[in-house]
Amino acid sequence: MPRVFILSILLLASHLLNQAMALQPLQPLPQEVAYDEGKARLGKRLFFDTLLSKDRSVSCATCHDPDHGGAEPRQVSIGIGNQKGTLNAPTVYNSYYNFRQFWDGRALDLKEQAAGPLHNPIEMAMTAEEVVQRLNDHAEYPLLFSRVYHQSRVRFEDVTDAIAEFEKALFTPDSPFDRYLRGEIELAADEKEGYLLFRTMGCVTCHNGINLGGNSYQYIGAVNPLEKDVEAGDLYARTGDPFDRNRFKVPSLRNIELTSPYLHDGSKSTLGETLATMAFHNLGFDLTAEENRQLTAFLKTLTGKRPAILESP
Repeated sequence: MPRVFILSILLLASHLLNQAMALQPLQPLPQEVAYDEGKARLGKRLFFDTLLSKDRSVSCATCHDPDHGGAEPRQVSIGIGNQKGTLNAPTVYNSYYNFRQFWDGRALDLKEQAAGPLHNPIEMAMTAEEVVQRLNDHAEYPLLFSRVYHQSRVRFEDVTDAIAEFEKALFTPDSPFDRYLRGEIELAADEKEGYLLFRTMGCVTCHNGINLGGNSYQYIGAVNPLEKDVEAGDLYARTGDPFDRNRFKVPSLRNIELTSPYLHDGSKSTLGETLATMAFHNLGFDLTAEENRQLTAFLKTLTGKRPAILESP
């Protein structure tokens, strides 16, 4: 049986499974998120500190740039020694609402995700022991940790816990679309038409829920296949199951206008290019210029307020 037919059936099955949720109104982000302020402030300092990388050249913020929508501004991430990775780091904004973390979903939560780049030999290349030693030898961190975690020495589990708590606080409320869903404003004509297209064309089948994504694995190239990239960082890289080639965690679309380049490999530089690619390969048709423009107008309504914790001292 041709693979494209199999994948089309899988896409249809996924559509049916998600239909009930997909046809419901999408949910706005909450305007407030409960988090531990002490942990989050400590996590913020760690997030921006190059001390956590082997050569002290990169921090978490290097690949999750707060001035770039919390995402990677380059095509692929750059780690210690100017080494290049193979993936474009997704936004950390609103990542608390993802059902798993990383493109292949290998981390169950933000705390587990925080440890990944620290240990990655290309990114930060630190062992847990090295992280703890550096922080315990630091002039300020032992006192800061003791105030929050009430331990005499810094522990690695507290490092990842603090970073995760900071990332939980990186939510971006009150986008125009959120305000529209709450009945506070109307969308402009092009934005509303783009939202209608988003639903009727099937984009909402995968990009649904509170984060407009981040809650399932889907194929890229489900209808019109893409050439397989053996270093794609897809679900296959984790499971070894050929069925999972070119399956990725669906990215959130929130703040998407801020986070170019796009896709897992950073291969598309504009929203228009990305929309055209996804429509052809995952929905099976070419967008008209007008449809592309209207969908782009809708996507820009998903830009929320900058996380408040970034503005606090």
